[in-house]
Amino acid sequence: MKLGFLTACLPQLTLEQIVPWAAAHDYDALEVATWPSTGSRDFEASHLDVAALDQDGAERVRALFDQHGVEISAFAYYENNLHPDERRRAEIAEHLRRNIDAAALLGVPYVGTFIGRDPGRSVKENIAVGDKVLPPLVDYATERGVKLIIENCVMEGWHPDGYPGNLAYSPELWEWMFSLGFYLNYDPSHLMWLGIDPVEALRPYVDRIPHAQAKDAQLDPRARTRYGFFGKTLERDNPWDVGWWRYRVPGLGDVDWRAVVDTLYEGGFTGTLSVEHEDPVWGGTEEKVKQGLIVAHRTLRPLIVA
Repeated sequence: MKLGFLTACLPQLTLEQIVPWAAAHDYDALEVATWPSTGSRDFEASHLDVAALDQDGAERVRALFDQHGVEISAFAYYENNLHPDERRRAEIAEHLRRNIDAAALLGVPYVGTFIGRDPGRSVKENIAVGDKVLPPLVDYATERGVKLIIENCVMEGWHPDGYPGNLAYSPELWEWMFSLGFYLNYDPSHLMWLGIDPVEALRPYVDRIPHAQAKDAQLDPRARTRYGFFGKTLERDNPWDVGWWRYRVPGLGDVDWRAVVDTLYEGGFTGTLSVEHEDPVWGGTEEKVKQGLIVAHRTLRPLIVA
C-alpha cells in the first residue's frame, strides 16, 4: 500500500511545485487533478492538460515524477457523466476519453470520475440511461488498458434539494456499477454521514477497489436534530452546506482509520490510499492546506506497512 494525495487541494500550484513537496514530506504518489479548467466548484484543479498531452509532454511528466521518486496513482476528473444537458454530457465524456488516452500514454492505471445523475429523473430512470451511455466509456478505457474508478461521493450539492447527485453512494449501487465494468475509488467519509458502516461496507468489495481516498468526516448529532438527515433547507444558501457534518483531514473526524486500513490489508489491497483534503479548518491558504496534508500523513503513515 502506498500513501498519496489528490492534488486538487492545491489548485494554485503547478505539478513542478507539488511533486517535490510531496516527496519531501514522505508521500509516495499523487492522484493528479485533470479538469480542463477551474472555477465551477471548489476542489477542482488543472494540473495536467490531458487533451494536449503528446509523447514529448509525457516524457517530461515521467521525468519529473521519476526524479523525485513519486508515482501517479490515478487521474482525477470527477464530473457528472449523466448530466441532463446532452451537449454538456458529451463534453464531459469527451474529456474523460482524453483522460483515458493520456493515462494510457503515461502508463497510469486508473482514471477517477463520477457516475453522476440527472436530478430531474428518478434513480431507476437514471440507471436505465446509465445502462446505455456508460458501457462505451468503460469499453474505451478497457481497450487502452485503463480502469475507470468511481468515487462514492454523494454530491448532494448537484441536486436542488440536497439529495444524492452521484449514483454511487451505497453498496447496492456499487454492485450495479460493477456490473457495467467500473471499479470503486472507496472513500469512507461519505458513508459516515449516510449511516453506512464504512468498514462493513468495505469488507466484501476490496477486490473491486484498486484505489482508495482518505477523507474524514466530523458529525454533529445535535445539529442533525435541528435540520434532519438531509440537512439545512431554509437556511441553506450554499448547496454544499448541509449543516450537521463537515469533511476533515484523516485523524480529525470520526472515521476509524485503523479499522479501515486493516480491512484493506486483510482484503489484499495493494493500491494507493490517497488523501483528499477538503477540510475547512485546514484550508483557505497554501500554507494551511499543506499543514492539513502533514496532519493526514501523521495519522496514516504509522498504519501503512513499509
